Amino acid sequence: MADGGDGGGHREGDLRKALIANSHLDERSRELMEAHPHVGFIGLGTMGSRMAASLQRAGYHLVVNDIRRAAAEPHLQKGAEWANTTRQVAEAADVIFTSLPAPPDVEAVALGEDGIISGVRRDSVYFDLSTNSPALVRRICASFAERGAHMLDAPVSGGPRGAASGRLAIWVGGHRGSFDRYKPVLDAIGDQARYVGPIGSATVAKLVHNCAGYMLQRALSEVFTMGVKAGVDPLTLWEAVRQGALGRSRTFDGLAAHFLPANYDPPDFALRLAHKDVSLAAELGRELDVPMPMAELALEELATALNRGWGERDSRAAMLLQEERAGVQIAVEPERIRAVVSKG
Repeated sequence: MADGGDGGGHREGDLRKALIANSHLDERSRELMEAHPHVGFIGLGTMGSRMAASLQRAGYHLVVNDIRRAAAEPHLQKGAEWANTTRQVAEAADVIFTSLPAPPDVEAVALGEDGIISGVRRDSVYFDLSTNSPALVRRICASFAERGAHMLDAPVSGGPRGAASGRLAIWVGGHRGSFDRYKPVLDAIGDQARYVGPIGSATVAKLVHNCAGYMLQRALSEVFTMGVKAGVDPLTLWEAVRQGALGRSRTFDGLAAHFLPANYDPPDFALRLAHKDVSLAAELGRELDVPMPMAELALEELATALNRGWGERDSRAAMLLQEERAGVQIAVEPERIRAVVSKG
């Protein structure tokens, strides 16, 4: 969470002018600073510090704030300016970024006393890079709209290494014009900045991505412990399976052939054969006394689909059961899918 010190009573834009006047820059650099977006960055932790450093390497002048002044020192040494409060960041910046641990921290920094909203200027833009709650980002967005400013959710994916190297996905939801306007700034942070849709859409995408990852992690831990307990060397097992069909494909690419277009006929791999394979794996787990609850759930799902008479359909037809439970129907035109896949 950001520093909650004295707001200083600056009039709108005064801090920005003071920072430019007092910065140790030559005349040409000051002209560039005045002409280009002044960037505020709040939250200089593991991810934030690396993303802020990327912005500095790209030539952007930063106004920074963090709950710990020490976290800002590497950036201050490279020309960033310190703001005592998040309000002062908002007063000085055209575009503001936050990278914070949890929704309560974002709420306090954005809407709290001396928060961003108390200093934000009309037409300023605020991107929250945190993993947040869709309900909260919509509420923050509405509050900023009342001030004539824009708030966009912009969670990132790539971890500390990606933040350091710039190999980051940035999913953005909210005002499209603001995304387009500050796309060059986003491109300085990550190499895959993508507009997802209305406010909250990007946060939903991030939650889908992360939850899927941890569910897969749980499933992989099951099957690998089963394989190792069955006597296969862990490294040899990993080396073998990573060259299989699943190992060679990107995690979400498998959705494009059947699930997204709702096309399960003819099958690439019949559901009855998938049921047989998972039955054998679950049976081996029981023989070895290896708990495999996710495998048992998968087997139950395949059995339910098999009992619907879908045995000769593609194995992914079992995914229709979840669509029924969720009350949604997914059917994307193949042409749209091909257009996305062609982009790589």
